[in-house]
Amino acid sequence: MLAERVDELRAALDAVADPDRAPAMAAYMRHRFRFLGVAAPARKRAQRSFIAFGRDARPAELLDAAHVCWAQPEREFQYVGADLLRRWVDQLGAADLDRLETLIRTRPWWDTVDALAAHVVGAMVRADPELVAAMDRWIDDDDIWIARTAILHQLTFRERTDAARLFDYVDRRCADQEFFLRKASGWALREYAKVDADAVR
Repeated sequence: MLAERVDELRAALDAVADPDRAPAMAAYMRHRFRFLGVAAPARKRAQRSFIAFGRDARPAELLDAAHVCWAQPEREFQYVGADLLRRWVDQLGAADLDRLETLIRTRPWWDTVDALAAHVVGAMVRADPELVAAMDRWIDDDDIWIARTAILHQLTFRERTDAARLFDYVDRRCADQEFFLRKASGWALREYAKVDADAVR
C-alpha cells in the first residue's frame, strides 16, 4: 500500500536535505513546524516515485498516505501529501471530503491549507457541484482554516467562478478581523477581478 512507502519517501527526502536550510524554513513559518531543509525543487524530484505509486491507488489509499504524511513531524511531508492529492484529485469524490476536511484541520497553516483549498477541494467541487453545499457550511465554520478553504476553493475557476457565491462568502466574513480570512477574501477577489474587474469594484 502507498502509505507503507512513507519510509522510502523519508529516505529520499533525507538524501537531499540540507540541515543548514532548516532553521530559515522554520522561521518563515513562524517556527510552527520542523523542517528537514529540503528546497521545493529537490523535494519535487525526491517525491516523484512516491506520487507515481498513486496512479493505481484507491481513494482510501491516497487519503491513508496523505494522513501518514500529515503525521510526520517535518513539514516537507505535508507538502508531499498535498501534492499527492493534487496529482490524483480526479480519483477523489464526495465520499472523501470528510477525510480531506480532517487534513485541513490538522496542523493547519496557510501553506498546506491553500494548496488543498485551491487545487484539491476546488477541483472536487468543480467535478461534483453538489459539494457546493459543503462549502456553504464551511464558510460559517468557527475554524478559520475551514472558512478560508471555502473562500479560496474557486481560486482557479476564472470564468467558471460562481461570483454571487464568492461575494456572499466575502460578505459573510467581512466583519471578521481574522488576518487569514481577510487575506483570503482579498486574494479571491483579486483573482476574480482578472475575469470581471467591474463586478469586483
